[in-house]
Amino acid sequence: MDTSKNGSSMKFSTYDLKNFRQIPQLGRLSEDQKFAIEVVGRVLPFRSNSYVVNELINWDNVPNDPMFVLTFPQKGMLKRHHFNRIASLLRQGADKGTVDMAANQIRIELNPQPAGQLDHNIPTLNGEKLDGMQHKYRETLLFFPSQGQTCHAYCSFCFRWPQFVGMDELKFATRESEALVKYLRKNRQISDVLFTGGDPMIMKAKNLSAYIDTLLDAELPDLKTIRIGTKSLSYWPYKYIIGKEADEVLRLFERVTKAGKHLAIMAHFNHPNELQTEAVAQAIQRIRNTGAQIRTQSPILRHINDSPTTWATMWRKQVELGLIPYYMFVVRDTGAQHYFGVPLVRAWRIYQDAYQRVSGICRTVRGPSMSAGPGKVQIMGLSTVNNQKVMTFQFLQGRNPDWVLRPFFAKYDSKAIWLDDLKPAFSEKRFFFEEELQQVYEQDQPSGQFEIADVFSPEEVA
Repeated sequence: MDTSKNGSSMKFSTYDLKNFRQIPQLGRLSEDQKFAIEVVGRVLPFRSNSYVVNELINWDNVPNDPMFVLTFPQKGMLKRHHFNRIASLLRQGADKGTVDMAANQIRIELNPQPAGQLDHNIPTLNGEKLDGMQHKYRETLLFFPSQGQTCHAYCSFCFRWPQFVGMDELKFATRESEALVKYLRKNRQISDVLFTGGDPMIMKAKNLSAYIDTLLDAELPDLKTIRIGTKSLSYWPYKYIIGKEADEVLRLFERVTKAGKHLAIMAHFNHPNELQTEAVAQAIQRIRNTGAQIRTQSPILRHINDSPTTWATMWRKQVELGLIPYYMFVVRDTGAQHYFGVPLVRAWRIYQDAYQRVSGICRTVRGPSMSAGPGKVQIMGLSTVNNQKVMTFQFLQGRNPDWVLRPFFAKYDSKAIWLDDLKPAFSEKRFFFEEELQQVYEQDQPSGQFEIADVFSPEEVA
């Protein structure tokens, strides 16, 4: 298979802590830089692959190349005292168990499960928790297929990093597609199922088909959309263009669309450089030919894409390729947020500037949005009201659907990088949603989980 830029044969191969020093281009780095990769990679997940290394990273620009920062651990991703702790153990020749124990202690300090994922999002069926699902918003159910809980490469900012570092008690996964169908039958308000991970597209086509065909065979009239969250278009587009496996994947996508379901590929692109290869253009076209739509999303990331020029360029290229810009997110309050996070005020100004540079067809993107405990919270802008500088927000999604599109105000804070950093404006003691959110948390039930009668009339239920 002739796939590399220089015409040499390339097969999919991964790089991690065990073999990353074998990458020829790593000879450009100093020993201190390689050691930093090893230190950070003992705490946060690290995996790259041959496509990323050979086709996406500009090694003449390393260590500042955005694709390098996106997939290789950086020293600043750990706070200084955490970095020094692991570095000291490695220099002392500490055994793996000792290093792992220290790494796990650090991980617990990094808020491994933000936004109530373990405590408040897991639904129940007949009194039993469905650990491989999350149901936070009324119409949308997240499903974590067990075979899809890894990726072709790991993003260094990943907010689901506990999935990949051996902390099994913090993982989401399920093999129970039967339970999925039963839950959907009981909760008819769900119109969208989102396959997520990890990356569901790491699975063989036959395994992914087993899950999706189960949904199609169940003939669920209320299920309108199947979404697949994936980074594969960026990290391994050959999934869709090489061999029988690619053809099987595309036939599966066609089955979904021919069954009358909307298939939405939720593609993660973090920089325009990911959109420049011939392989990704071919993969996008083949997917679109199945009737699926591809929507794009990314956090705004310091060191990678925190400029309006980068975002405007990325949105234009996405539209040129037939993609739909969907979300600009704010880096979640977990993992290396201190390294990648951008203050909300600056994030909004980057969004505004980029938005002004593109035509209306690119302006389908929404943001900057925080996927926080109460819901998806968008910063709408900055204002002065009664001589007080304020920041304006609204919910794009909420644990209570009634919160959606209700504006609220916070005191201006140029340093705030997350919802928890904000204070209500106008002498208010709390934001309008906080009391009700506390009640939801005390009930210890996913807010998206409703009885059928809450959504449908008795006649409809019958």
